[in-house]
Amino acid sequence: MEWFPDRESLRGRVAVVDGASRGAGRGIAAALGEAGATVICTGRSSRAGNETSDYDRPETIEETAELVSDLGGTGIAIQVDHLDHGQVQRLADRIRAEHGRIDVLVNDIWGAEWLKGGPAEWNTPIWEHDLDRGLRILRLGIDTHLITSHHLLPLMIGEPGGLLVEMTDGTTDHNASNYRISVFYDLVKVAVNRLAFSQGHELARYGATAVALTPGWLRSEMMLDNFGVTESTWRQALEPDRRDGLPTAPPPFEASESPRYVGRAVAALAADPHRARWNQQSVTSADLAREYGFTDLDGRRPDSWNAG
Repeated sequence: MEWFPDRESLRGRVAVVDGASRGAGRGIAAALGEAGATVICTGRSSRAGNETSDYDRPETIEETAELVSDLGGTGIAIQVDHLDHGQVQRLADRIRAEHGRIDVLVNDIWGAEWLKGGPAEWNTPIWEHDLDRGLRILRLGIDTHLITSHHLLPLMIGEPGGLLVEMTDGTTDHNASNYRISVFYDLVKVAVNRLAFSQGHELARYGATAVALTPGWLRSEMMLDNFGVTESTWRQALEPDRRDGLPTAPPPFEASESPRYVGRAVAALAADPHRARWNQQSVTSADLAREYGFTDLDGRRPDSWNAG
């Protein structure tokens, strides 16, 4: 049965999605917009051009904010480097002055996709791994989350019902028994799951909820470019003997998901009056799709973590 978002379920709610320029962050902002939320989209990639992310990519927070508004929400773009304490404090001050609170905070800051390298560089032992790159991965993947929560969570705890979503790669259970790419990448993704647990402990007394959320194989802009496809043509990546020497995606790509899918997971959590039952848990977009009944843009409910 075809599924449609409830365009009013988050009307009047104020959400902050950091790392909203692209990938999961853009998908989450868009899905919150589908549900009518006011979404503050932050990140370094801006049309202002006075700061740059670690990626040489064309996407910007302004494009994401416009998408939010086009989908029925209110999109607001604010350029922020989430490693800069002063910039994040100024973000908090502006939100306090203009909105008075935050109902949903999504810590989706990453920015280290290129630093982690491609498959040929995976499994490089720590003594051979470039130390500066490794420490930069930690800064981008952990410090940014801590700095952001420190400054923004005070805007969430004034009234019960707030939601903090920590975006990661892999659930707590999966990462506990699987080595992930390198010591540095592995540490970041385990740590972010734990951040949801520990912050959930601290937020519970204020009636707020913290959840760690992982997408499956995400069809981000970078992933689509890697296979020479678009969101509307992504299945072509699975075809053998592709034109112009383009790579063929491995069979598990069949279970990949658009960024909107994990976004709808966040929107479903935010709209659930009983969301506190998820506090401190680690879940996938597919877990929440089964619980709440939403689908991806194409009507599917992919689950790449259990695709075999």
